[in-house]
Amino acid sequence: MLKSSLAVLSFFGAVSLAQAQSAGDILNNVAAAQKNVKDISFRISGTADQGGGSQKLDLNVQTIPAASLARVVFNAPDALADNVVVVDNKEVRNYLYLTNQVTVTSLNKAVGGQDLGGLDLSQLSNLVGALKSRYDIKLLGSTGAAPNRVYQLEASPKTGVQGGKSRIYVSENGWRPTRFQALDAGGKTVADLSISDYKVNAGLTAARLKQLPKDAEVIKQ
Repeated sequence: MLKSSLAVLSFFGAVSLAQAQSAGDILNNVAAAQKNVKDISFRISGTADQGGGSQKLDLNVQTIPAASLARVVFNAPDALADNVVVVDNKEVRNYLYLTNQVTVTSLNKAVGGQDLGGLDLSQLSNLVGALKSRYDIKLLGSTGAAPNRVYQLEASPKTGVQGGKSRIYVSENGWRPTRFQALDAGGKTVADLSISDYKVNAGLTAARLKQLPKDAEVIKQ
C-alpha cells in the first residue's frame, strides 16, 4: 500500500513539475543554457514548401552568440547547394556558389527576407531574443518524462510581423530546440525541420565563420 501511495505521489509530482513550466520559463532556460556558451553548431534538415511545392532542406549552422554571428551552409535543395549565408549584427552576406557572387544587405533590410519555410536565417544567432520580440509564445504541452521531456511551444506573430504561426519543440535535456514547424494561415504545416548534431564550444572563430571566397564579386544592396 505504501509503495502504491508513493508511486501515485511521484506521478502527480512529475505532472505538477511539467505544468509548472511556462513558455517564458522554457525560453529563459534555453537562454540560460546558452549564456556561457562560446559557440554552437547544429544541422537543420527536413522539408519546406515556399510556394513551389515541398522540397528537401538541409543546412549546417555555426554561431557565436556573443558576437551575434552566424554562418549557414546549404547542402540541399540542389539549387542552393554550397551557398553560404553569413549574418552579424550589421549585415547579411549571401554567397551564391553558381555565380561566385556575394550580395551584402544591411540587417534591417534583411530581417524576414532570409526566410526559408518560416525560418528566418537572420535571427539564428539569437533565437530566444527574436522569438520574444516578434512573437507571442504559449506552451501547448509536453511529451516524455524527465530528464528527456520535450515541450511544444506555439509562436504567433505580433502585430506588424509577417508570416504564420510556428511551433518549436524544446528538449529539457540541455534546454535546446529539437524541431521547428511553420504553419500557413489555414493551419497547414508548410515546413517541418529537425535540429540535430548539436555541439557547443568547438573552438569556432569569427574569422572562420566570416570566411568566403576571396575572388567572389561583391554586390552591395
